[in-house]
Amino acid sequence: MRVITDMVELRAWAMDHRATRPRVLVPTMGALHEGHLSLVDRARIRAGTDGVVVATIFVNPTQFAPHEDFDSYPRQAEADLAMLEARGCDVVVVPERGALYASDASVTISESAIGAGLEGVSRPHFFTGVCTVVAKLFNLIQPDAAVFGEKDYQQLAVIRRMVRDLDFPIEIIAGPTLREVDGLAMSSRNAYLSPEERAQAVVISQSLDAARAAMEEGMVDVSTLLSRVEKQIATQPLARIDYVAGVHPDTLEPIDSVGDDGLLIAVGVFFGKTRLIDNLCWRRNLSDAG
Repeated sequence: MRVITDMVELRAWAMDHRATRPRVLVPTMGALHEGHLSLVDRARIRAGTDGVVVATIFVNPTQFAPHEDFDSYPRQAEADLAMLEARGCDVVVVPERGALYASDASVTISESAIGAGLEGVSRPHFFTGVCTVVAKLFNLIQPDAAVFGEKDYQQLAVIRRMVRDLDFPIEIIAGPTLREVDGLAMSSRNAYLSPEERAQAVVISQSLDAARAAMEEGMVDVSTLLSRVEKQIATQPLARIDYVAGVHPDTLEPIDSVGDDGLLIAVGVFFGKTRLIDNLCWRRNLSDAG
């Protein structure tokens, strides 16, 4: 497995290996867990035996507001590299902050529709940072496909919109959310939770499971579904709800009733200083995607 930290070297590698296809990208911020590694597995399948899997490890500063956890975000580069090599990754790009952003950088990429609600309300800076860094990685690595997790459902939708609107010739592949044995969605930020917070955080997936069951039994009123989710989360004293929203799975616009296209329930919940997100994408007569 080759590790590249210099962007000049990365450009040279991309040019020297331009005939090695397909090239499949898995962008990460490191602190890897099985959820990330499942995306690498999907990339390996898409690349096949003749292609190449490229992962990136980069804690992107432009995704973080000044009050957020950029400095304390978990970093474990040595362990991450070992896990990626064990899963068959061919190249890992580990850029320094200055390697990707000029000190006087003044150009960003913003998406103004899909990213406006949900996370966009709580973190208005976030998707501009995501779009900008992903576009830069696309330009540097020139992948044929890229894999993103459905746990970050809105991020996946924003990237798909960016690829469509900016004509990137890249296939976006979705990887399903992986969960711990008790149902908590795998996340690097789970490491921040105290034992008591971790025990209570499972209420998020439990509330989404209850909403799924209600829809399977015929409930279509979105406000009732969301109220049930909120009430169940609120049973845990350490939980502080940021948002619970019900939107169209494709447009991410609020809807009042579950129609043929289904419903995305997205939640953001604080446990102490740790903010967790999760979602349920339920489609009629189809297994959920979240």
